[in-house]
Amino acid sequence: MARYFDVHPKDPQPRSIAQAVQILRDGGLIAYPTDSCFALGCTLGNRDGRDRIVRIRQLNDKHNFTLMCRDFAQLGQLVHIDNRVFRAIKAATPGPYTFILPATSDVPHRLQQPKTKTVGVRISDHPVARALVAELGEPIMTSTLLLPGEDDPLTDGWQVKEALDHQVDAVIDSGECGVVPTTVVDFSDGFAEVTRAGAGDPAPFEA
Repeated sequence: MARYFDVHPKDPQPRSIAQAVQILRDGGLIAYPTDSCFALGCTLGNRDGRDRIVRIRQLNDKHNFTLMCRDFAQLGQLVHIDNRVFRAIKAATPGPYTFILPATSDVPHRLQQPKTKTVGVRISDHPVARALVAELGEPIMTSTLLLPGEDDPLTDGWQVKEALDHQVDAVIDSGECGVVPTTVVDFSDGFAEVTRAGAGDPAPFEA
């Protein structure tokens, strides 16, 4: 049965955040709010957590996993990024965007897209997501909580707990956080390609 944490949406309680992060460190899988919608998350080294996300979402090998980062210093360790792309991404973050870029050797191979060797990265503007990444001290491997056969992600913490009570180890609820996933911008070929228009304004990345 999943632990349930009811936290403040703008000033999450440090004790609850610390307890949730300990679950991550112990190999757990959590559901948590972001500035677009709920997401599933585990540590980068958690092979079982990654496999659990694949099973819950029924993902195929074309899926790009996303690494939730604290800041640009952390993001820069995970992806290859030139100055032009850096400026474009920095102007749009933190915010509801996911950027697809070539992964560095710091990213485990199982988290890279098998054919392109890319990975998604993002910096959330949600206080809970930011607090989790800061407390953990490393990125969170994450994926939108969109269940198979559903058009919209789950938005309510209790709804998430009811649906995934025996498939995740913790649910962090800070109130409704929206139903629109991030806007995805693929920079893997050196130029911006909007592959999903979502919560973030795609206009700055469209030719």
